[in-house]
Amino acid sequence: MIKDIIAIDSHTHINHGARFDSSPEDRFYDATLEYLTKLNRACNIGKMLCSTFSSVLRTEDVEEENEYMLDLSQKVDHLYQWVVIDPRNKNTYAQADRMLDSAKCVGIKLHPPCHGYSLTEYGDELCSFANERGAIVQIHPEAAPDYILPFANKYKNATFIMAHVCTHGQGNEDAIANAENGNVYVDTSGIASSRNKGIETVVGKVGSERILFGTDTYASGFQRGRIEYALIDEIHKENILRNNALRLFAKKFNA
Repeated sequence: MIKDIIAIDSHTHINHGARFDSSPEDRFYDATLEYLTKLNRACNIGKMLCSTFSSVLRTEDVEEENEYMLDLSQKVDHLYQWVVIDPRNKNTYAQADRMLDSAKCVGIKLHPPCHGYSLTEYGDELCSFANERGAIVQIHPEAAPDYILPFANKYKNATFIMAHVCTHGQGNEDAIANAENGNVYVDTSGIASSRNKGIETVVGKVGSERILFGTDTYASGFQRGRIEYALIDEIHKENILRNNALRLFAKKFNA
């Protein structure tokens, strides 16, 4: 049964007292690892693929936050790291080069909007780095996700996960369907997936093999329920909640 599947959260973040944490003063919100783990256990979510809020919302502490996440992921079995790169900070490339060798680092996280740069300027530099290492890149898109296609088609050894399905309309399906190398995925994290025909529309057009489950720290039970009760076949739900992540991150999960 779908409810018995241990889902994998491919896109989440944590707060831990850093100076650029998201909403630490909001009494209706808690993104500490302890609290998110409790929420996940309640709705049968296991592995968490994570970067800190402080590393993606601002650029000043990216290096420190990357080191924090690497250390924490080594100590917590169900926690895995996305290493964050700011292309204007060459030290973050060196960090990524080192951390990608860790079994607990699943890939590279990019957040152009919050970090204040564009792939128009830095895309080739970032994507060639990922391509040389066969890395998986999770990116918060600046526009409709199909803007990644020129890079995905050029850099076939890299894999790109476009965050927040349904946020940019048809670009989600186009990004998947038109990737010449089959190396573009989307994830379900964020509030936009709650649109009542969003998941169904994307699955209906491009299938479910390149859609990953994520929460982005929106209540995990809510996010899982969106997939569990979607009007799609059971195999699609299984793919989104678990199967696709097991396949994509197999080298790390089986290390």
